[in-house]
Amino acid sequence: QVQLVESGGGSGQGGGSLRLSCRYTYSIFCMAWFRQAPGEEREGVARIYIGRGNLRYADSVKGRFTISQDYAKKTLYLQMNSLKPEDTAMYYCAAATSGICGFDNRAYNNWGQGTQVTVSS
Repeated sequence: QVQLVESGGGSGQGGGSLRLSCRYTYSIFCMAWFRQAPGEEREGVARIYIGRGNLRYADSVKGRFTISQDYAKKTLYLQMNSLKPEDTAMYYCAAATSGICGFDNRAYNNWGQGTQVTVSS
């Protein structure tokens, strides 16, 4: 079982940037970032199909967020630019060992503890 530890969350203003990091113990074929705002469902933000380099983003973050991986540092990143107040949420790093590499929570069996992102107007 892979261990995931997120960092990099914090507060920022609209239009600003943050970079989230997720250190993992070993690489999994599919890794992703999810987020969950209070009272809302957890939603997929971005995912990367390790090895194939196939990327996918939620429509709400396309053109603003970038998911990437540093193999040497065993770290997954989420570069968040042009932040909006609606980006405010708890962000989770996740890894899937089987199933479809997408935005279905059920496909992910490894989760980090989460890191809070708060964006003000």
